[in-house]
Amino acid sequence: MTAESHPHIAIACGGTGGHLFPGVAVGEAVLALGGSVTLLVSPKEIDQQAVRWVRDMAVATLPAVGLQGRNYLSFARGLWASRRESIRLFRTALPHAVLAMGGFTSAGPILAGRALGARTCLHESNTIPGRANRWLAPWVDACLVGFPAAARRLRNREAHVTGTPVRSQFEPVDTGGCRTALGLDPLRPVIAVMGGSQGASGLNSAFVAALPTLLALRPALQFVHLTGERDFESVRAAHASANARSWVRPFCAEMEMVLGAATVAFARSGASTLAEFAAMGVPSVLVPLPTAVDNHQFHNAAAFVDSGASVLLEQGKATPEAIAGAVLPAVDSPETRAAASAAASAWHRPQAATDIARRVVALAAGSDSRHPSPRPGAAPVA
Repeated sequence: MTAESHPHIAIACGGTGGHLFPGVAVGEAVLALGGSVTLLVSPKEIDQQAVRWVRDMAVATLPAVGLQGRNYLSFARGLWASRRESIRLFRTALPHAVLAMGGFTSAGPILAGRALGARTCLHESNTIPGRANRWLAPWVDACLVGFPAAARRLRNREAHVTGTPVRSQFEPVDTGGCRTALGLDPLRPVIAVMGGSQGASGLNSAFVAALPTLLALRPALQFVHLTGERDFESVRAAHASANARSWVRPFCAEMEMVLGAATVAFARSGASTLAEFAAMGVPSVLVPLPTAVDNHQFHNAAAFVDSGASVLLEQGKATPEAIAGAVLPAVDSPETRAAASAAASAWHRPQAATDIARRVVALAAGSDSRHPSPRPGAAPVA
């Protein structure tokens, strides 16, 4: 089959939920266009848990090592191993195009795709492109970005603003029904606390310290707290000690239910998280990760804050009083909450996944002259 009639797209999206879940959303859109998809993920537990929910897409696990500090040797070994494994996988089921969703997990598949003649494309969701995407940008056929500012920072003439995709289930839902499903009172306000797919110890510690203050000021408050594996037991104990009505979990794949229950979110400012807030119209207090590369979470947050969708709170200043002062206006005032919700919704690009899928499929259509078509149904190597 040709790329026009049955495009086969490999999507490298492992490492964090911020890369994985947008990749899954694009994969779903490719399936809707009649294509087939192989998701390329990392061995991390977050990836392995999340892909259990994936349907109708092949999944392959690739080795990868992120570039952290000066671990150049281990990074180079991981990159070479990922490229080698990707080539072995692609020779079994050769894709027409390889899409990278960011992070160093995507570097090996892009290099392998180029070596075998596949079209290549990357998506950058942050305002400040990550190091992997900055490095790959000159070598891919096209770049797609979530924020317009990112396009100017990538060395590629084919850069298009698409927004950041979210999974199809992210849409306005019945708030009371979501709260009831989580064992909460459907009529009482909920603060949703989340540090990203792997949790955030600084965020968790700051919010746990604020629990007594929040409950003293507003006894009716309820909480949903996604902690990450490392902090789960201590955070759960803190909520129990405060006698809070809370739903505490290390991770939740059904984020649409968490956000559907939320009156306001207290969260990091990864681009995928912000895209989900936009899709659900959730007001937020954003605490950017202070150690994020190039301070990109601060710049993501600034865009939302400037539009009125969010309040910015630096982690070093997140005292209990500051947290209460940041989150309670959205809890107390329907007008404040509605204005922030509308501003968040204005960032939503409901066609982002479909737009990206169409662009990648169109790119793939030019691959038939570059390499043989893949064998339909070939089993990928997991």
